Amino acid sequence: MSVVSANNNALSAISALPSAVSGGALNLISTTTASSSATINITSGIDSTYKEYIFKFYNMHPASNGGEFGIGFSIDGGSNYNASKTTTFFWISHDEASNDPTFEYRTGQDLANATGFQHIGSSIKGDADAGASGTLHLFDPSNTTFVKHFISDVNSMYSSPASVRAMVAGYVNSTSAVNAVSFKMANGNTDSGVIKLYGVS
Repeated sequence: MSVVSANNNALSAISALPSAVSGGALNLISTTTASSSATINITSGIDSTYKEYIFKFYNMHPASNGGEFGIGFSIDGGSNYNASKTTTFFWISHDEASNDPTFEYRTGQDLANATGFQHIGSSIKGDADAGASGTLHLFDPSNTTFVKHFISDVNSMYSSPASVRAMVAGYVNSTSAVNAVSFKMANGNTDSGVIKLYGVS
């Protein structure tokens, strides 16, 4: 087997990838805008086309102070968002006065084969300039052999005010295809924000 490599070792001199290297392009599938939304449901575009889907969140702003931004997964096209999940939840925070830096595992925010929504953005401040932004990866959702893994990384303005980074990982405990997702604040509407869905080719 021959090895395909670039001849010039300087990255700036590489104008194209060798033919054996795949690109990993992001393909925009949909854009959803929240406007005083109780739920934000994405019921199309999640299928067997891609092995990985990426959701990007931009300035998800809660209608109420202390918003808990969460996700639920569906295996029935969006009739229900109660697929069981097992998850982990890490929290990193630092406030504007440079007090109380925190890095901890939060047992109250994880799920153990539970059907409720998983919080991925935590205690978001309700002020006009506050919100949460980040990313969620969903892997191989149409696979009918394995559970469906996901990871998220979301930063929010916490009510202190502080910067809070929530890192969640877990799996949907079902061998049925995940074909829809729902996002919502646990304690009120999502006043505004944008969610973009991409497929990774």
